[in-house]
Amino acid sequence: MAKQKKLKAKGGLAWWQLSLLGIGCTIGTGYFLGSSIGISLAGPAIVVSFLLAAIGTYLVFIALAQMTANDPQEGSFSVYAENAFGEKLGFASGWNYWMSNILIIGSQLTALSILSQFWFESTPLWVFAALYSSLAIFVVILGTKGFDSVENVLSVIKVAAIFMFVVLGILAVFHLISHSGQEPTLPSNLKEWFPRGFSGFWGSLIYAFYAFGGIEVIGLMAMQLKKKEDAPKAGKVLLIGVTVLYTLSLGIAVSLVSYTAFNDSESPFVTAMSAYGLAFFPHVFNGAIIVAGFSAMTASLFGVTTLLAQLAKRKHAPSIFQKRVSFHDLPFFSLLLAICGLILAVVAALLLPGRLFEYITTAAGILILVNWMVILLSNWRLLNPTLWRICGHILGFSLMLFAITGIAVEETGRPGLYVSLAFLLLIIVMTFIVKKKRYKPKVWNGYTRK
Repeated sequence: MAKQKKLKAKGGLAWWQLSLLGIGCTIGTGYFLGSSIGISLAGPAIVVSFLLAAIGTYLVFIALAQMTANDPQEGSFSVYAENAFGEKLGFASGWNYWMSNILIIGSQLTALSILSQFWFESTPLWVFAALYSSLAIFVVILGTKGFDSVENVLSVIKVAAIFMFVVLGILAVFHLISHSGQEPTLPSNLKEWFPRGFSGFWGSLIYAFYAFGGIEVIGLMAMQLKKKEDAPKAGKVLLIGVTVLYTLSLGIAVSLVSYTAFNDSESPFVTAMSAYGLAFFPHVFNGAIIVAGFSAMTASLFGVTTLLAQLAKRKHAPSIFQKRVSFHDLPFFSLLLAICGLILAVVAALLLPGRLFEYITTAAGILILVNWMVILLSNWRLLNPTLWRICGHILGFSLMLFAITGIAVEETGRPGLYVSLAFLLLIIVMTFIVKKKRYKPKVWNGYTRK
């Protein structure tokens, strides 16, 4: 009880600040750049993909918010997985999140480097990767308060960039700005909505879900709220806002140019406005995307640093990772291991510059969805399930399984699938080596499970 009072006193965030922080962790290059891959696969049906992903994300959020409200825990979903299914799944869930975020960092780094080559074509990707890595480490070293302040400012910038595109897109749709390309059009039949058929739409789902990755921050950062019961409100505002921005902006983008014009080396919004002679737009928007990607990458670095310290506290990682230094109470060795992941990402950018972004994005998306499915299963086991909740769990689980299997039908995404399977195998092997105890789930006082 004393521990809970201490944690409660530590919180200082208002619910709207947590929503802003969630935007910082969610809206990144997965949306600003990765959505180009989804559009090239699904065409205008990418809007449907994002709506389905929003439904699945909302169901995961509700499951996590219910567990957080019932029993707030610093370790969030990995604690709930352990409480529901025992130490092994708690260990695996925590390390799966850590590894998925290392992949996200690699994905964001690669995307930032690709975007920076817009101005400096001859500069190697690894140079930009090293630069952005150093800046992200500096922001994390500022500590929780400094990180929150930086993320809030960057969140406002990225939302402003989306609004700028939406306004310009609406002006283009109503012929208020001149252009040299096709007339803005909406699909009029099923073939135009799904130009690459069902398989293309199926393969695009993983990229839609990836764009929503980061919703876990509501659980991880809920302990920082002034009122812990405000976590559901913060998450709902975040999800509704992000979904409206995503679907509206993508709908406008696919109405302005053919889906065949999109590729993963350029933001879909820059591609969409390329025929409108706005010389400032590619530069301004490219800069805004870099801000968004840097924000999401820094949030991931902060997340893995924080989570590893919590895993060490629960004896799922060596105790040295929870050791903190006096400067901003930072878990130094946890950050050091995350920096090693950053270095590997820089090396990968140097050795595999080709389709690295697509492969890492796919692998990170799959690992995120595996973690979300564990959240749904933990909620089902720990809380008294109602009929509606059971239906929600089944729907959410099915959507995520559908997205994961969809990437297998697209040849270009299979390397990412193989990478994610390799990581999952590594996590399973680690789990059975480190955690030899039998399954003994605990039921804590905070839960209502019978």
